[in-house]
Amino acid sequence: MNYPTVIQDLIECFKKIPGVGEKTAERYVLSLLEMEEETLEHFSNQLRNLKKNIVRCKICNNLSENDVCEICKDQSRDHSTICVVEEPKNVFSFEKAGTYMGTYHVLDGLISPLEGIRPENINIPSLLKRVEEEKIKEVIIAVKACVEGETTALYIAKKLEGTGVKVSKIAYGIPLGADMGYIDSSTLEISLENRQQIS
Repeated sequence: MNYPTVIQDLIECFKKIPGVGEKTAERYVLSLLEMEEETLEHFSNQLRNLKKNIVRCKICNNLSENDVCEICKDQSRDHSTICVVEEPKNVFSFEKAGTYMGTYHVLDGLISPLEGIRPENINIPSLLKRVEEEKIKEVIIAVKACVEGETTALYIAKKLEGTGVKVSKIAYGIPLGADMGYIDSSTLEISLENRQQIS
């Protein structure tokens, strides 16, 4: 016997989340049914607010509730250093580690000729513009160790040649191909401290 349509439709919705299969989605939906009306209403409102209130920072492209994120607004941070990451969740991983006090730049992907992803398809042009317009001394590349990550790092280093900006990449105590969003805080901290200059 199948679940009622409303339950089955919601199970299908949860399955769209990466890593959530049939059983997990089923468990989520049945848990929601057991929640009190007030809790469920709050849950529903937060889901609506997620799309309505979250935007991308116009400076670094990180997730934000305002045009400029809290990190870019924070004058106590080192605005002469940019840590380049692949996606927003990487910013939050570094922030949890709590040792990096510069700013960030979210690329939203890596260069991958095989997949047709060129430098102009991700946020490299906006990074180069920031370096040109702001007084940037160092660009730290903190993307995963894979062919696409290396290609992206070398491309950025090449584009910044002759600008006087130091380009480094984090040291890899990080396994090859590991997703930066899932690396523990202490490993990220060590990788950042032991970064290597690439130009």
